Amino acid sequence: MKDKTKNKTKSWIKLILGVFVIIALVVGGTFTYTFYKLSKINTTTILKTDEDLGIKPNVILKEEVPIKSELPLKEEVPIKVVESNKIINIAFFGVDRRTPNEPSRSDSIMILSVDEVHKKVKMSSIMRDTYVDIKNHGDTKINHAYAYGGPQLAIRTLNENFNLDIRDYVTVDFFNLEKIIDAMGGVTIDVKQNEISFITDYMTEVANIEKKSISQVTKPGLQNLNGLQAVAYSRIRYTAGGDFVRTERQRTVLAAMLTKIQSLGISEFASVVSKVLPYTETSMKSMDIIKLGTKVLTSNIATLDQERFPLDGYCKGKMMDGVWYLVADMGATTEQVHKYIYEDVKPTPKAPLF
Repeated sequence: MKDKTKNKTKSWIKLILGVFVIIALVVGGTFTYTFYKLSKINTTTILKTDEDLGIKPNVILKEEVPIKSELPLKEEVPIKVVESNKIINIAFFGVDRRTPNEPSRSDSIMILSVDEVHKKVKMSSIMRDTYVDIKNHGDTKINHAYAYGGPQLAIRTLNENFNLDIRDYVTVDFFNLEKIIDAMGGVTIDVKQNEISFITDYMTEVANIEKKSISQVTKPGLQNLNGLQAVAYSRIRYTAGGDFVRTERQRTVLAAMLTKIQSLGISEFASVVSKVLPYTETSMKSMDIIKLGTKVLTSNIATLDQERFPLDGYCKGKMMDGVWYLVADMGATTEQVHKYIYEDVKPTPKAPLF
């Protein structure tokens, strides 16, 4: 059972990093093949100084040490910055642009943490309606940062509000996610009756833009969804639970992609990867991706963990000037995010909001 769990978590890691070609290192077999595949990614240059990225000094890891005078008490002491390369954070954005060059909000915001210290890969979802300060734009929803200033401002907003050290990002839009899922042959999803009409609505919206017909989901139950259907499913947020359950659907699609990946043979998988790469955008250079992939594959990292912030009980919805925001206890949330990512401390939610 232990070996089975270990194999499954390793497959999760390969799937997540494979979004921007880490997996090509495994499938390709040679440096030349890998580098060729990586060259197909859409690489975007961003400013990477600490000031440009909103990274505060000495925010990295912390450790607790006993206070000599009172042994039961402890104080937090910063660890040397040299340890910062043991935990690498990358922002993942899913944007809702309808045209390639349209300024877009980030409907999905996640932080991928490759944690060599605790031998884990962690996925931290940030609720898109979280009320935060965006440089030069005041307090508003965190997903607006991407529309205001692209990935540069979106990364800065995450760093400044949650005391992080993110330096790179990966972005996929709805249309490209659709193509990625189609390249995999679709994904298996258990659709609920109350989700069917919303799937149709979202599919129709995108199909009108792409000027193509849709294949409707007509019944509930476990079934294979194509790219258009699966993306529409992941966007649903008007059922019970709203955007909180919407993030669960996104994770359901991710899990379904994992299952499909596991079912592919080596040759078929290589073919799928070559189709997927052109649909991703990242600030990471080819050599950086190779180095990160090597780190993951050689560090005995075999655990995937995930969390959503802000936690239940530390946030509430609030109408301001006719707009709904998710107002969080930012002090508590920042501490929870920071301890989860850097210290591997799993946060505890309070009573659920719904």
